[in-house]
Amino acid sequence: MLTEQRYEKILNLLEQKKSVTVVELKELLDTSESTIRRDLNALDRAGKLVKVFGGAVSAGADFISEEPSVEQKIEICFEEKQRIGQYAAGLVQPGDFIYLDAGTTTGAMIEFLNEQNITIVTNAVDHARRLAARGFRVFLIGGELKGRTEAVVGSQAVTEIQKYHFSKGFFGANGVSREAGYTTPDAGEAVVKAAALSQCRTGYVMCDHTKLQVISSVTFARIDGAVLLTDSEAGDELSGCARMQKI
Repeated sequence: MLTEQRYEKILNLLEQKKSVTVVELKELLDTSESTIRRDLNALDRAGKLVKVFGGAVSAGADFISEEPSVEQKIEICFEEKQRIGQYAAGLVQPGDFIYLDAGTTTGAMIEFLNEQNITIVTNAVDHARRLAARGFRVFLIGGELKGRTEAVVGSQAVTEIQKYHFSKGFFGANGVSREAGYTTPDAGEAVVKAAALSQCRTGYVMCDHTKLQVISSVTFARIDGAVLLTDSEAGDELSGCARMQKI
């Protein structure tokens, strides 16, 4: 197949799906992974698409590639995060063994947690400090600390998480879309999120409406891989493809 023909097929698929993976394109075009990556690089330079970790998204899609700092995020949709946090805290039951992901939306749960007969594992230093101050039994995952998001990441964190079996897990995300699922800008954080979510009997992703129909660089779960907790301002863009609870 000629190069221009491959380009045309890639762009046609993106027009339909808004996002594609290298694996999908390799099978569709019956060519090597290195060729697909060269094609995506060329189309990205031409402004025809946006190359992301493991694939590409449509140039017209809402896309974020940088992780805001905790200070930048904490005041964004503050009231919505509080409502989502209060609702999520109400899902906690006596005896629960919980994973609490790093992030400002997950952090909003902490002040609303009233059930003391629970154990919480987290990869967020500030979450651990606040939980311990309130008298909760809390375990902080070890590994590399990311200064910008205050999250612990890396292979040590993943190894520790894989030893646990959580009754519930509460996660943050930077983007949610039917095409790309739950996404985050950082590959290291995505690996930790995916590992923890796979160890949860029930996983909840907590996102305000500004994260919907947004795609970030790395997918950590399919759209049906967790229950989405979002605020009542959210539209119906994900209806029918996501397990969603509006608060």
